[in-house]
Amino acid sequence: MLTQKDFDQIETIIDQKLEEKLKILPSKDEFFIQMGKLMKELQDLRKETTVLPQQIADLKDKVETLETLTPG
Repeated sequence: MLTQKDFDQIETIIDQKLEEKLKILPSKDEFFIQMGKLMKELQDLRKETTVLPQQIADLKDKVETLETLTPG
């Protein structure tokens, strides 16, 4: 039969193991800071993907105009 001392030792061991595993995880503040940076980066990428097709179309039009002005 386990005694109270045994339960206390088991609890101490479990607490130590759990603390070892959890210390590699970021804190709540660190997590939200990193998520904020990622969300900003995602927003920037989305804006960029909406702007690039228009820029490409404009450049294509300019190239076509130049090609018609300077044949060969």
